[in-house]
Amino acid sequence: MGRAFDYVILGGGVAAGYAALEFVRRNGGASSQELCIISDEHFAPYERPALSKGYLLPQDAPRLPAFHTCVGSKDELLTEEWYNEHGIVLVLGTRVISADVRRKTLLTSSGEIISYKTLIVATGARAVKLEEFGVSGSDARNVCYLRNVEDADKLVGVMRSCPGGNAVVVGGGYIGMECAAALVTNNIKVTMVFPEKHCMGRLFTPKIAEFYESYYASRGVTFVKEAAVTSMQISAGKVTAVILGDGRRLPADMVVVGVGARANTGLFDGQLVMENGGIKVNGRMQASDASVYAVGDVAAFPVKLFGGDVRRLEHVDCARRTARHAVAAMLDATGSVGDIDYLPFFYSRVFSLSWQFYGDNAGEAVHFGDLAPPDGGAAAPKFGAYWVRDGRVAGAFLEGGSRQEYEAVASAVRRGAAVADVAELERRGLAFATQATGGGGKPTCAWHATVGVAAAVSIAAFACWYGWQAPYVLKRDF
Repeated sequence: MGRAFDYVILGGGVAAGYAALEFVRRNGGASSQELCIISDEHFAPYERPALSKGYLLPQDAPRLPAFHTCVGSKDELLTEEWYNEHGIVLVLGTRVISADVRRKTLLTSSGEIISYKTLIVATGARAVKLEEFGVSGSDARNVCYLRNVEDADKLVGVMRSCPGGNAVVVGGGYIGMECAAALVTNNIKVTMVFPEKHCMGRLFTPKIAEFYESYYASRGVTFVKEAAVTSMQISAGKVTAVILGDGRRLPADMVVVGVGARANTGLFDGQLVMENGGIKVNGRMQASDASVYAVGDVAAFPVKLFGGDVRRLEHVDCARRTARHAVAAMLDATGSVGDIDYLPFFYSRVFSLSWQFYGDNAGEAVHFGDLAPPDGGAAAPKFGAYWVRDGRVAGAFLEGGSRQEYEAVASAVRRGAAVADVAELERRGLAFATQATGGGGKPTCAWHATVGVAAAVSIAAFACWYGWQAPYVLKRDF
């Protein structure tokens, strides 16, 4: 038993949806069943950021089909009906257990062999389990991870079962910070535990982290830093306490774990070249076997901004853009599609705060704005930092910016704005970027729309689920 397709997308996450839309638009609006998407989930691709944001809200929380791709970029809503209308075959609830790159075949858990001419690997990443650190208990009824709708449903159910209870969030990164904010919104008391000296250790400077930790503390969150969970006390199938390495015991009605992710590359070990924990691809997102492309979390690709260094970037914007570029390259009959030119971009929104980061946090960090801990005043914070390397801006972070301001700092990073005097850069702060664009918020390089707008719409798409009105809602460049 088997089926054959010209193109197969393996994985049903964000990247798959954006790849499908690009395929349809470049293929005249229909695929005539040339394209197949295989996913172990039971839903068509959807926007993952909704899970740690709107999905966890106590009231008016969004549910599918409201956040299928590609609403995260203010584009079409790709429901299952959309795929059917465009002749795209969805093979849902199906796990691929082996891949043979040489034969161009995939074997599913049901025993079906699906063959392809061209494969796009969009398998994403899996959550790192506590067991990988020697701590058992992930199967407890009140221990939650967050990678898909099933995880989110469990988390919502556990929250509702312990109103006013105690939650221990293990991990101080993206998932930990966003879930902690959601838990507080649901009237849960939160203690965050992580081994680093401050939250978001891979991105934030100590000064930036101090602001967010102070803000969270003002909302009732307790931080336990430079600490590790060594065991969990379990009774009747539920965790009742989390035990730390120094013997401290934290009571817990629920535990949320966000300790990192690993790219799902196992099917291709020994068949494709790997680097930085992912599948190594060229600037066209093409793997070491020319019939295979890799996109999103699983792809390690050369970043022009970093001199061609190969990076693997785990963020929704990267998934969207690499997916679309791979399809453009895959269907390119003229040779007009070159290498991807991507500016790394990250964002988050928690409580009433909203930040964006561009580029690389390498070099000397130069802070600007008011980073004083919140005092309960009504004024919205606005501050940021530039990272300066070899006399040029390599990265930029901004909290509380406008659309034009985000575009301006993105442009400064993109062009590698020259910095003659670090002290002067600190004095000018945000004006260093905004004044370089002529004061009107329109960067001098035409590229500005492709990154600043992406940031804007990614956040704006879920604005109503935060209960706030985004100051910008723009259509993305394609």
